Amino acid sequence: MEPQTPSSRRVLVAKPRGYCAGVDRAVVAVEKALEQYGAPIYVRKQIVHNTHVVKTLEARGAIFVEETEEVPEDSIVVFSAHGVSPAVHEEAKERRLRTIDATCPLVTKVHNEAKRFAGQDYEILLIGHEGHEEVEGTSGEAPRHIQLVDGLDAVDQVEVKDPSRLVWLSQTTLSVDETTETVTRLKQRFPNLLDPPSDDICYATQNRQIAVKEIAAESQLVIVVGSENSSNSKRLVEVAKDYGADASYLVDNADFIQDEWLEGVTTVGVTSGASVPEELVEEVLARLAKHGFGDVTEVEPVQESMRFALPHELRKDLRARP
Repeated sequence: MEPQTPSSRRVLVAKPRGYCAGVDRAVVAVEKALEQYGAPIYVRKQIVHNTHVVKTLEARGAIFVEETEEVPEDSIVVFSAHGVSPAVHEEAKERRLRTIDATCPLVTKVHNEAKRFAGQDYEILLIGHEGHEEVEGTSGEAPRHIQLVDGLDAVDQVEVKDPSRLVWLSQTTLSVDETTETVTRLKQRFPNLLDPPSDDICYATQNRQIAVKEIAAESQLVIVVGSENSSNSKRLVEVAKDYGADASYLVDNADFIQDEWLEGVTTVGVTSGASVPEELVEEVLARLAKHGFGDVTEVEPVQESMRFALPHELRKDLRARP
């Protein structure tokens, strides 16, 4: 085996990576709310699934709570990017809370699909992970019509009332490949299963998976920056392994990288989940550079330019500001 020299060690950095438009919108919404109304601003659940982002916003005066009942009456509460059910909106109204809904517009799209199909008396098979906030929010839109399908292994347990009136929807942050497999298996059981009118897996999730596939094919090790509760980040780890990387690890930040991971490695791939600020990726690259991985190449198989407007409740007050 050839000895490793600094020039033989390289890093392939996936692009797009990090913040998607929905995450950027949600984080900026909390920041702007703090500027506009002052601290504290309450946030139901983590605004996005990233430890660093949550701690940074806490330091500025955001207070994160698990349930709406923890928010003092007449306060301002921001709903996270993952969305909430109608019951949560109703509870906030009962407590006289002023709400800023930072639900990602692509999650709102799935909510609207659920309501529409339920209104047409379709049974909905929702592909997603049990307990995930987005799944809870979508299920709450039509609880009597929605049945959760948590991965390929759950397909055989699905029971439906009328196979001729059946449609599938999905959580937006799933693995594209795994969801396709699950849908294929479902259609083998239920040939009349309808597809949603447009792809539910969000553009950013798909783009980050396309990019990680590209770097994984040439990398012995892929490091994915993201928090453990981030579904899309965990999917990137899985996709990297499936597409050629010998090993792939999820790290919250550079401090989580273990030196033994780099032994015998000449090419490291780096990417980050859709709720990860770029500064955390820069710290990982700096850590790798100290180990001789100074040759950094960005790999961009698909370009991304999506932007979303801030929540309308916030835009109105920002416009009125002198």
